[in-house]
Amino acid sequence: MMFFSPRDTRQTPQLWQDWRSDVSCVFARDPAARSLLEVLLAYPGVHAVLLYRISHRWWQAEWKLAARLLAAFSRWLTNVDIHPGATIGHRFFIDHGAGVVIGETAEIGDDVTMYHGVTLGGTTWNKEKRHPTLGNNVLVGAGAKILGAITIGNNVRVGANSVVIKDVPPCCTVIGIPGRIIQSKGVKIQNPNGIDLDHHLVSDPVGKAINCLIERLDQLEDRQSRYVLAAEETCGSCEAEAVCHGEENLILKQAAGGE
Repeated sequence: MMFFSPRDTRQTPQLWQDWRSDVSCVFARDPAARSLLEVLLAYPGVHAVLLYRISHRWWQAEWKLAARLLAAFSRWLTNVDIHPGATIGHRFFIDHGAGVVIGETAEIGDDVTMYHGVTLGGTTWNKEKRHPTLGNNVLVGAGAKILGAITIGNNVRVGANSVVIKDVPPCCTVIGIPGRIIQSKGVKIQNPNGIDLDHHLVSDPVGKAINCLIERLDQLEDRQSRYVLAAEETCGSCEAEAVCHGEENLILKQAAGGE
C-alpha cells in the first residue's frame, strides 16, 4: 500500500510560495471566503499555519527556543497549537481554527483540511515517533481525535468527534469511538440508511443501534399486549381466576360467597 511520506518526498519551497498556497486554497474549500483581505485578517486557522511555517524553519535551523516561543505566541493569538517540529505539506487549511492541537512528530500531507477541535495526539512519553501521519487530501471533521503513531491514508474522511487509534487505508470514511471504517470510495453502502462520503453526512452507528433497540422494544410490547388481551378474554371461564387476578380477587370472591 502506497501512502504519502512527507519527509521522503517533499521539496522545501520558499516561504513566500508556501504562504501563497496556504492562503489561496481557502477559496476552494470555504464558500464563505469573499476576499483575500478578509482571509488574511479574519481567519485564525490561516494565521496559525502562516506562523507555523516560520517556526518550523526556525526549528529546522536548530533555533529551538525561538521556534517554541513563536509557536506559543501563535497559540495565544489563534487558539491553535501546532508544534514547530510537526511536518505539514502544502495547502493546509484549518477551517474555523479553534482548539486544534498538532503534536511534534505529526506528519501531514498536501491538501489536508481540518475543522475546529481536532487533535493529532501521542500515546506515549517516549522520545520517538508518537503522533499520526496523514496522507494527501485528508479531511478531518470537527472534534475528531487521531491518536498514536498511526497512518491515515490518502483521501480519507474522518467524521466529526471520531476517535481513531488504528491505521486507516486510503479512500475510506471512518467514524465513531473507536473509529470504524464504514465506507470505501466507490463502494455503495448496502444499508438503505447509508449516506455518501461527505464527512458531515455520514451515518450514525450509535443512532442506528438505538433505533434498532427501540424498534425491538415496540415489537415486544406489541406482542405482550396481544398476550394480555387474549388472557383477559379467556379469564372469565378459567377456574383459576384467582390465580390470574391475584390474591386480592380471591379474598373478595370468598367474602361475596360468605354473604
